[in-house]
Amino acid sequence: MLQSLLLSISVMFSSGEGTKAAYVVDTESSTVEWYAEKVTGKHNGTVEMKSGEFSFTDNKLTGGSFVVDMTTIDNSDLEGEWKDKLVGHLKSDDFFGVETYPNAEFKMTSAKKQGGNKYLVKGDMTIKGVTNPVEFPAEIVVAGDQVIGSATVTIDRSKYNVKYGSGSFFDNLGDKTIYDNFDLKIKLVSKK
Repeated sequence: MLQSLLLSISVMFSSGEGTKAAYVVDTESSTVEWYAEKVTGKHNGTVEMKSGEFSFTDNKLTGGSFVVDMTTIDNSDLEGEWKDKLVGHLKSDDFFGVETYPNAEFKMTSAKKQGGNKYLVKGDMTIKGVTNPVEFPAEIVVAGDQVIGSATVTIDRSKYNVKYGSGSFFDNLGDKTIYDNFDLKIKLVSKK
């Protein structure tokens, strides 16, 4: 219902500040893939987009946000019992504590056009109730009534109280160390 309400109010309008347009993320067409590494290997998976939006003034990106449903975190490189164990552990308080913190959120604070469809995006990322600034390059393509945004965002989990297996918090982990940085490969498909 919220999705349809947001979609219905996403219209183009003019003001003294230029032509403005708002786009709502199509959660079914959008994807978020995660990639994480540890000393002895790596894992990857997906998490579902819950909501999001972009705003433009005079065809330039001026705002945006998105919410990820952390309860949907999944693994793509394992099967069976090992997959279930990893996904359960990622959802636990050792990692993302999805019962207490079911959503992660990004709110854009600025977007600097870098030429063509490229932007340097800055904003605030909230994971496990902790907010930190992040910045990343993004490609934003406007095609008629659709916007496709894509970016790879590197997150330092230690800044969000995700401590399990982190060499930033624990000594002598050896080959049990899980690297602090993980990547989110994000593709947002939005429509007016």
